[in-house]
Amino acid sequence: MRTRLPVWAPTALVLLIAAAGLVRVLMEHWRQGGVLLGGALLVAAVLRVALPPEQAGLLVIRSRVLDVVCYVVPGIVMVLLAVTITRGQLTLA
Repeated sequence: MRTRLPVWAPTALVLLIAAAGLVRVLMEHWRQGGVLLGGALLVAAVLRVALPPEQAGLLVIRSRVLDVVCYVVPGIVMVLLAVTITRGQLTLA
């Protein structure tokens, strides 16, 4: 069965979010950038769980469980670090 979702779309979405995070870091809004980078990893985890391996593209590296753990743990750590450090501004607006 052929799907309408291109195989590169999940990876492109994660890379787009990560690129936005890197731009925010380079603009010296490192807390916002850290949240976006952690969010990109969490989106990768959700996509890895939701999509079959044939559609997940480059998000598939190891087994599904190990991939999700390797995306979720650093993602949560990055978001928590960015949110809990009190210096800098976090508003995303």
